[in-house]
Amino acid sequence: MTSDLLAPLDLAFWNMESDRHPMHLGALGVFSAHSPTAGAHAADLLAARAAAVPGLRMRIRDLWQPLAFGGAARETDPDFDPLNHVRLHAPTDDFHADAGRLMERPLERGRPPWEAHVLPGEDGVSFAVLFKFHHALADGLRALKLAAGVLDPVDLPERAPRAAEPPRGLLSDVRRLPARMPGLFRDALSDVGRALDIGASLARSTLGMRPCAALTCAPSGTRRTAGVVLDIDDVHRVRKNAGGTVNDVLIAVVAGALRRWLEERGDGSEDAAPRALIPVSRRRPHSAQPQGNRLSGYLIRLPVDEPDPLGRLETVRTAMIRNKDAGPNRGAGAVALLADHVPAFGHRLGGPLVGQAARLWFDILVTSVPLPGFGLRLGGHQLTEVYPLAPLAPGQALAVAISTYRGRVHYGLVADAVAVPDLDRFAHAVSAEVETLLTVCDG
Repeated sequence: MTSDLLAPLDLAFWNMESDRHPMHLGALGVFSAHSPTAGAHAADLLAARAAAVPGLRMRIRDLWQPLAFGGAARETDPDFDPLNHVRLHAPTDDFHADAGRLMERPLERGRPPWEAHVLPGEDGVSFAVLFKFHHALADGLRALKLAAGVLDPVDLPERAPRAAEPPRGLLSDVRRLPARMPGLFRDALSDVGRALDIGASLARSTLGMRPCAALTCAPSGTRRTAGVVLDIDDVHRVRKNAGGTVNDVLIAVVAGALRRWLEERGDGSEDAAPRALIPVSRRRPHSAQPQGNRLSGYLIRLPVDEPDPLGRLETVRTAMIRNKDAGPNRGAGAVALLADHVPAFGHRLGGPLVGQAARLWFDILVTSVPLPGFGLRLGGHQLTEVYPLAPLAPGQALAVAISTYRGRVHYGLVADAVAVPDLDRFAHAVSAEVETLLTVCDG
């Protein structure tokens, strides 16, 4: 049985979870159907293929040994049965309504923490699959890789093999240790300095700030999801006319949608100053990395008080440039890196408190999940839409995840169903904001 220790950030996600605050992320994929039985066939395929994906056989086990007291490790589940993870549901006419109810339920912690729910469409021409992965098992990139393992194989051009480093044994490492000591000492001091810098930045960002009331809620344990689809060409039109990056435009759209939504609710957008956490992956593309999360983040204020849509975009653009210049290892948004400085048992004791503190740190999560540019299929059925779904932090009402797939941008929205019964209104505001930006740019 193979196992590996959870990294500190994975351990933090594992211990932050409670019955009312499940810490899984998800993706709702909609597929075209060739027959009314396509959903049942897809469920059979997912179960059969899951057995062959090693990452899907990994459970998480708590550790109480002296050297890892309070920690946890991934290990292969000897009793793994894919039928415990793949479920076929009754036909539905609303994929998002079903996905919301399914996102409420925490994953079972005694077995590999993932699920795939197949939702046949009542129309007979489509079905959906909701994937759920615990955040301790995977971040967005890792979840994508695991999901790809159960989809149809894709023929890709071969990549030139990367030259392998010669293996080094323990004796070689020991011999090199004296020469490496100054560097290790400098790295340790740098880590301490970085931790102090992040802590100071976090204190400055929260001093005198109050959470955005409309995005803060008492925990209800409920979830609602919605989705919005945009044409990527429209986003590029805005970017070319107004400047900034595609990501800047997509974040500015969220700011504008929040402004519209707050005004329609009568919550007063002029007084709101929501802080958005923008996660940043620290993985290197195409490189071998350990399992688990490698995340930092940027923290920006969404300019919902700015009436001019181009002014909102410029404010977002300036804030993102400032964050990028500082780098993902500095500033209040990089607070996730502090997890590396907390001992395992500290994560176990402080996990619930860390979750509660999230509402003081940021008001809304806005994250991008990369997807391949080529088409994906399951049993020959084309994936036509894919909505990433982020976990909600304790006490927060709304999270936004964004993916670009085959020329279209998909916004996946997750909300506390009690605090945000009008999530469809926010989804409409996203579409309306893009139309406004296009009108202003073309005018």
